[in-house]
Amino acid sequence: MPARALDRFEESDATAAAQRVVDVLLPLALPGAYSYLVPPHLDVGPGDYVRVPLGPRDTIGIVWTEPRRLGAVPSGPKLRPVREKYDAPPLKDLQRRFIEWVAAYNLVPAGLVLRMCLRVPAALGDPRMQTGYRWTGIQPERLTPQRARVLELASDGLIWRASELAEAAGVTSAVVRGLVEAGALVPHHFPADRPFEVPHIQPHRGLSNEQAQAAQALRAAVAERAFSVTLLDGVTGSGKTEVYCEAIAATLAADRQVLVLLPEIALTAGFIRRLKDRFGAAPAEWHSALKSTERERVWRGVANGTAKIVLGARSALFLPFDRLGLIVVDEEHEAAFKQEEGVTYHARDMAVAYGSLGKFPVILSSATPSLESLVNVDRGRYRHVTLSARHGDAQLPSIDLIDMRSSPVERGRWISEPLVAEVVRTLQEGEQALLFLNRRGYAPLTLCRACGHRLQCPNCETWLVEHRFRRQLQCHHCGHVAPVPHVCPACNAENSLVPCGPGIERLAEEVAERFPGARIALLSSDLVRGAFLREIFRDVAERRYDIVIGTQLVAKGHHFPGLTLVGVIDADLVLGNADPRAAERTYQLLSQVAGRAGRESLPGRAFIQTYMPDHPLMRALASGDEAAFLAQEKRQREQAKMPPYGRLAALIISGRDQLETERFARELGRRVPAAKGGQVFGPSPAPIALIRGRYRFRLLVQAERDFNIQGFIAAWLNGIQPRGSLRIDIDIDPYSFL
Repeated sequence: MPARALDRFEESDATAAAQRVVDVLLPLALPGAYSYLVPPHLDVGPGDYVRVPLGPRDTIGIVWTEPRRLGAVPSGPKLRPVREKYDAPPLKDLQRRFIEWVAAYNLVPAGLVLRMCLRVPAALGDPRMQTGYRWTGIQPERLTPQRARVLELASDGLIWRASELAEAAGVTSAVVRGLVEAGALVPHHFPADRPFEVPHIQPHRGLSNEQAQAAQALRAAVAERAFSVTLLDGVTGSGKTEVYCEAIAATLAADRQVLVLLPEIALTAGFIRRLKDRFGAAPAEWHSALKSTERERVWRGVANGTAKIVLGARSALFLPFDRLGLIVVDEEHEAAFKQEEGVTYHARDMAVAYGSLGKFPVILSSATPSLESLVNVDRGRYRHVTLSARHGDAQLPSIDLIDMRSSPVERGRWISEPLVAEVVRTLQEGEQALLFLNRRGYAPLTLCRACGHRLQCPNCETWLVEHRFRRQLQCHHCGHVAPVPHVCPACNAENSLVPCGPGIERLAEEVAERFPGARIALLSSDLVRGAFLREIFRDVAERRYDIVIGTQLVAKGHHFPGLTLVGVIDADLVLGNADPRAAERTYQLLSQVAGRAGRESLPGRAFIQTYMPDHPLMRALASGDEAAFLAQEKRQREQAKMPPYGRLAALIISGRDQLETERFARELGRRVPAAKGGQVFGPSPAPIALIRGRYRFRLLVQAERDFNIQGFIAAWLNGIQPRGSLRIDIDIDPYSFL
């Protein structure tokens, strides 16, 4: 319909032929879908992508209901028409139900969940086109040697880009243009998106007996064509990826798509190589580091079903899959699967819900499974497949504790003498060592020796971390950066500012001093990323470095054949804080770090520096008695009615004005409804009470496992509307208590 005719239609009364109405869900924090008239020339149905007016502008939305007659719509403001329907595959009913489920579970408007599905609006338009040229068989009247070389190449019958022809023939682009003008080359237009490679589905012949049995169990789950969750629980280096690749192959054979979720972008390069080696085709990637054009290509490939294997971060759950048949959550225990901002959700748990709605299997893979998953195994909700041995000749590393009370270090040093001796021995034998410290930067705190002033973020209640390589101070919560001052900002004393505590940059100074000549790789997410990070991982695997110093970036998923020694510098870093998962997370992290050693025929050793060698966690690591540690953790959680034996939800009240925010939080606390099986603690200042200039107070809901925590919170907040800068953020199943 021409634009003027559409305007007249909008301004006039709807004719009988146009009196159809649909509800359209918009990617906004609105209470529900909005109703729109369907113009006579449009044929729309549930799942269609449409452009609709909202106030003075247009926005993209999804048709959420079947069209109905106008008479079924309650009287109210005059309805506006749908502007346009996009030529894209409709969003499947399964995905629409998944959006509604995620919204209801996490107590957020469905429109905000939809927003995560519409991150690439450009993908709804026509694909970008490019021009190539094919030889017509015609010889130009003037055939120079340059033209002859071009035509010889083009005689293969394929379509060539002009730049490719010119480069291959060693001529200028003007020569190619001349052949086009002469009629010897004819243009052809085709989509610029590269087609996705088709995976080869062949059996894997290198599995051990234990791996083959595990693979058979996973293939059987795929063959059932029904919902199930299988926990693939295998020690580090046991070949879990090769095992679940057999389930991927079975899913591909059934003409269904596969989604593999990873917790860290840094892991994708290694996984891409492994999947390409296994299936002869690189998977489609989905993460924040992709260029916009590649995101468009992947989005379209997922929607039309040509992207068969998708390897992505947690947001990949919200891609518009055509025929999803399997989700694999690798490193399922990782806290990185929890989205903390915007729509708060846990990707592992949402993946399980997705499988339940879509009636397809979900595989959770880990060397150190979460307590939640293990308890679901105990309850019979999840299947359990185990791999108890490393693949091939590799053996699990030995783990020893270094008691820092009896092996103290000199002031300004962080590596104990026993660990120094082990590093020296490792280097003498031509092997590699990893020193692990889960602290970025040079020092976590800078203070003044003269007055005791600590350099703090102006927007947050946190210390500024010194990054000496970049010569700046940074807040890791809001991103604020500032140069390192020459004088104390509080007392103006010169040369009085000193770093306190180690970060990996400071540790690198000590390593360079103690082990002169050693080739050192420093790995942290704020130092290296993208292609450079992949290069360093490759160089470490090829033994171009002797000592690797890293944060949790190197703790999981990497295979370094020559690495035989792991030294943990500060194992007590997170123990003793208020997080109920602190011990579990520390155990998982240290087990994963230790698992980097001895992954091939050379034996591995791990040494853990600790001031608490008698802590149950440390004893469990040293003895290898994981079962005893997990049993104790289960008992403690069950007695305290903490997840997975109870439920938690956090309400974070934040605002620009501290007194106003506190008053609102206390008023909210006074309005808690009575309910059996649940109780509310607070409000109290959050452990980090100021972030990004917003003051924060927290209310914590603790409840029995079968308590309807979402219904309780919805009833509690019914009719409450924060005003001004005030905001309520709800976190169901919180993972961070900061």
